[in-house]
Order: sequence, then structure tokens, then C-alpha cells
Amino acid sequence: MTPRRRATLRDIAAALDLSVNTVSRALAGKDAVSPETRERVRAEAERLGYVPNTMARSLVQGNAMTIGLVITNPSNPFYARLISAIEERGRVRGYSLMLMVTEDSVDNERRVVDELMRWGVDGVLAVPVQHGSEHWARLGAAGTPVVLVNRDLPGFDADLIGVDYYGSARLATEHLLARGARELFLVEEDLDISPVAERVRGFRAVLAEHGVTVRDDHMVKVPTRRREASSEPWDPVDSYEIGRELAARIEPGAAVLAGNDYFALGVYRAFTEHGLNVPRDVRVAGHGDHAFAAYLAPPLTTVRLPAARVGAAAVDRLLERMTGEPAAAGPRRTLLPAELVVRASSAPPEGGI
Repeated sequence: MTPRRRATLRDIAAALDLSVNTVSRALAGKDAVSPETRERVRAEAERLGYVPNTMARSLVQGNAMTIGLVITNPSNPFYARLISAIEERGRVRGYSLMLMVTEDSVDNERRVVDELMRWGVDGVLAVPVQHGSEHWARLGAAGTPVVLVNRDLPGFDADLIGVDYYGSARLATEHLLARGARELFLVEEDLDISPVAERVRGFRAVLAEHGVTVRDDHMVKVPTRRREASSEPWDPVDSYEIGRELAARIEPGAAVLAGNDYFALGVYRAFTEHGLNVPRDVRVAGHGDHAFAAYLAPPLTTVRLPAARVGAAAVDRLLERMTGEPAAAGPRRTLLPAELVVRASSAPPEGGI
């Protein structure tokens, strides 16, 4: 079966004995065309199944009505929610989304930036790799506004919309101390990225304020080597191995704050195998409030991250830059607060606080 040819402005014009310019103005709702003609054109366009050519229109109007989104790993549940929020907000504002994935590779990121420049997107939202900013500076110098999302980028002066990870770690650490924890451990990614650095800073700050000593072995780093070939954002086997090492030396009454809920999942398994009960022997809290957190046994206390609000705010900030907010106003940093979700994994000991 021969596919039907796509209807054009010329087809509508020929059917109604009008000029192509008149049809174009009518479909655009221009005042120079009478309401009667606009209605005739609309009805004929619908009959013919006419669909506007967005790319052609963008060439005429000088904008692509497209936002580029550069993300490190879309399988990360936080980033999956972020992508959905950005797509929805962009669509409401009349923009399409071009998604590009870097897998935390600087080489991939440079290639992605080159592609975005060739496509001529109107603006870019970026979760940066964190190493190397010259390609982003080149994109900005070419006149394409860039807003950083969730991660800061040293050496690149741009707006940032993200989560207050310093505050989120403070929330969880204060909670574990209030629930009677006598010794605290932080299980974190072994990555040089701003969310990790901010969570570490918040954790240390609370303990310092309470006069709690933090030894080097309290800061437990989960290696990244086993995750490079995984399609998952984090593999619980990483934290399971770390949890086994931790279980052999942790004392009853201690608590563990995990940098994400996947790490808490691995720690749970290791502690259970070692005969440690959560929360009787060890309290545990996570980060992310992923879907499985409420269904662990016991349900996991965790920090709910405002992914949807970050995504919507990032689109709004980018459109402000795209529509002429003066660069002289300088970059702005907006960090949205997280919410502590208290469940049974951090319950105090019997007779405790």
C-alpha cells in the first residue's frame, strides 16, 4: 500500500482558491485574515489531515522551540522523575525536549554539546559530568542559554537549580541522633560530584555541632568500578559487600545513613545475614524515597527528593534566560528543600527517645 502524501499549505490553498500566504496567516491566527476565512482554512486543514512542519516553521521564525536536556543516567529513578517533569513543563510552555545521555563520560558530553549546537536548540538544561567546562562555555558563548540541574560545575558560571543536599543530610543525621544513635556511619558514592560533597558536608556539620567524633572509617565509600557496565543507577551488590565489612565491626546502637536507597537495600541484606536487626541493633536511613523504600522490611526511613519541582523550576529558569533576562543579572542558585519520611528502620530502641 502506497503511503499517503503529507498535506501541505499548498494543498489547502488550492482547495480553497486562496494564496499560500493567506492560508499560512489564517493558521497562525493573524488579524489580517477574517474570522470566516480562518474558519474555512481550519476546517480544510482538518479534512486534509494537515500537520504543521515544526522544523520549517522554526527556520522561518528563527527558533527551534526545542530544549536540550543533557542527563548522566536516565535509569536513575531521580532523573527519570526529573525528565518527566521537564518534558511536561516544557510541553505546557510550547517546547519539545531533546534528550541526550552522557553516562558520566566527559567525551560523551563534549560530543553531545557539539550535537546540540548543530541542532540549534533554544536552550539547554544540563546535569553535568563535573569535570571539564570548556565545552559548556563554548555553548554559552555561542548564545545558547544553559541552566545546570542538580549538579554544580566548577569553572562554569551558570544558573543552578537543584536539591539542597546539605540540608537533606542534616535532616537525616539529626533524626538518627534524636532516635538514640550513639555512632553514625555514612555510606556514600565514591564520586567527585557536588551532591555527594554536600551530603558529606551536612553529615559532618551535624555531628560536629553535637560533639560527635567522625573517624575516617565512619565515611564508607562505595566503589564505582562494578557499576560501569550496569544498566542500573546503583547496583545493591556494591553496598552489600560494603555492608558485610561494616557489619563485622559495627556496634549495637549505631546508625547508618545511606547516600541513596539502593545502598540501604544492600546494607539491609548484609546486616540481616550477620544477625543484626534493623532497627533494634542498627538504625538505617536512606536518600531518594524510591518506590521500594516503603516495602522493605522494615520500611525505610529516607529523604524524599523534590525531583518534579526541580524539573519544573529548571524549565522556568531556562525560559527566563531564553526570553531575554539580562546576563548582567548574574547566575542564580536555587536549592529546593527535601523532606524526611520517617518509617520503622529508624525506630528508637525500647524505652529510648
